[in-house]
Amino acid sequence: MNRRMKGVLLTGVLAVAMAFATVVLLKAALARVLDPYNYCETGFSSLSGCSYHWSSTSTGLSSPIFTTPSRPESSAPSDARDKFKPISVNVTSWAVADCPSSTIAERLLCTPVTTLLQAASDDLATGLPRPKPWVVTTGKDSPFIRAVHVETPLDLASTLGFYRDELSKRGWTEHIGGVVEADGATIAFTTLEGPALLRLTRQDGRTIADLSVRKPAAANAAIMPKQGEARLLLGNTRDEEAVITINERVIKLTAHAGRDVTNDPESAGTSPDRSDINLPPGKYKVSLKIANAAAERREFEVAAGETWGLLVGPAGVPLPVRIY
Repeated sequence: MNRRMKGVLLTGVLAVAMAFATVVLLKAALARVLDPYNYCETGFSSLSGCSYHWSSTSTGLSSPIFTTPSRPESSAPSDARDKFKPISVNVTSWAVADCPSSTIAERLLCTPVTTLLQAASDDLATGLPRPKPWVVTTGKDSPFIRAVHVETPLDLASTLGFYRDELSKRGWTEHIGGVVEADGATIAFTTLEGPALLRLTRQDGRTIADLSVRKPAAANAAIMPKQGEARLLLGNTRDEEAVITINERVIKLTAHAGRDVTNDPESAGTSPDRSDINLPPGKYKVSLKIANAAAERREFEVAAGETWGLLVGPAGVPLPVRIY
């Protein structure tokens, strides 16, 4: 090959590389303009008509550091969500992305909803991995536990593969004898921090993932469930009454009743508007109804020795938060 031909080829390669770099930079610039609040963190584009709600609360040993209240009417999260992590000892967070699927706009910035996994998105409160896309997520980091709850449209096999891959990268050791079925999975892990558990459930076109790491600190009696049972603390973040039905047990929550039970569960036992119940381990059908909105239904699984918070979130979305 003569020198002139080599020069032409080199020029062509450089031109292609520059064109590719230009496309990448333009896409990044477009993303900053069209997605300034990083909606794509959920796996959905802000152009797809998403309604995004979030809240985070951090408390110190005895007093709140700051609280970012729920803003159901706002679709733009504040940058304050990144400030709690370095100084917190007890952090609770949740986020809801109400996103339509199969829209052209969805493809402009984010991968559309398929069974194909996108890059991991660590939960801000706990640092635990979340698959993308997700539509509901909650996180809890306290002296007793690190836990994340994720609801994703990914199928169960893809979600399980995601967690196995991500957790092995972090040095977690999977126990032999985990249960993997067509509609769910339960797998235990050993970590340097403490025993961990991954529980997956498939329902209503979603995979529900609960990942938790128990810390060695002893829990206060105000948090612990009764022996051999699970405990459920109920709270309402909204401005109107909410009705929660667990199997056939109906519980009414007035506006804002118990909204802080997941932030400070140790005081839940003395809160005048608290509502908490103890349940035998197993799966429960949960229905949440607000005013004239359609009821939201979930199948909720609890095990003996677990304590959960169940918050009424925006648009009547139930938000499970693992507390212990």
